[in-house]
Amino acid sequence: MEGTVDGFRYGAVTPVAAYVMACLGGALGLRCIVRTLLSNQSWKAGWLGLGAASIGCGIWTMHFIAMIGFHVVETRIRYNVGLTVLSLAVAIVVVGIGVFIVGYRGASTPNLAFAGIVTGLGVAAMHYLGMAALHLNGTVQYDPFVVGLSVVIAIVAATAALWAAVTIRGFMMSLGASLIMGVAVSGMHYTGMAAVSVHVHSKVGGSWAGDSPNSLLLPMLVGPVIFLILAGVVVMFDPLLVLGDGDWNRLSAATGRTAPRPDSLFENQESRVEHARTPLDPQWAAPRSPQR
Repeated sequence: MEGTVDGFRYGAVTPVAAYVMACLGGALGLRCIVRTLLSNQSWKAGWLGLGAASIGCGIWTMHFIAMIGFHVVETRIRYNVGLTVLSLAVAIVVVGIGVFIVGYRGASTPNLAFAGIVTGLGVAAMHYLGMAALHLNGTVQYDPFVVGLSVVIAIVAATAALWAAVTIRGFMMSLGASLIMGVAVSGMHYTGMAAVSVHVHSKVGGSWAGDSPNSLLLPMLVGPVIFLILAGVVVMFDPLLVLGDGDWNRLSAATGRTAPRPDSLFENQESRVEHARTPLDPQWAAPRSPQR
């Protein structure tokens, strides 16, 4: 018997909340990648790792918030805990591979294409691994063409996001790129869900194991959401990310000197002391004697 699949059990609540989380993760990840391009004094590995984790958590959170609204009328739905956690790890690790490729090997067309393919396949793998964690009294079937389309959307979205990260440096432009990224990621998810059909074994009975969506997904979402909030605090307290590259360039032109880069949470103490000097400080303007 074919099951009645409903992906919007709670109306627009879950799609909108999922989209917001995808945008938040994308925005934080893009700004962290931009941070490695704006200053050579930053700890590149730290910022790239934070960016990868932000994007991965945003995508994973988007998926499972959307899955809270997924419902099959004829059967209850359960989730396998191990596969659900594994899907989060896959999202962060594979996105990290793409981010580090661009961060360390440069933003050439071959690097962007390769990193976009790897990252897009990782996003798709996270989605379908998360779907594999779904247990119900029936068989989940997929339309191969629509599945392939969802994978293509994931690759295009990942490539566009990486391109935006290395090309768009202004704060507002990055924000706009993250909104587009949220549309692409959410579009990939709901395209993949459009490929789903369920053949229910029977209306009653069934001995499948797992936790219900409310008992598993809601508590598990707390951790990634808290991480994204903390990542947002790190980004908000980094002046270079808040002001953007253009503001510091204008400051340099106004003073006629290279403006000191602001400190960040990943820079060492010596860099903090250097950046604390301002043009009003006589020591800042005085020429330095060569070190012996």
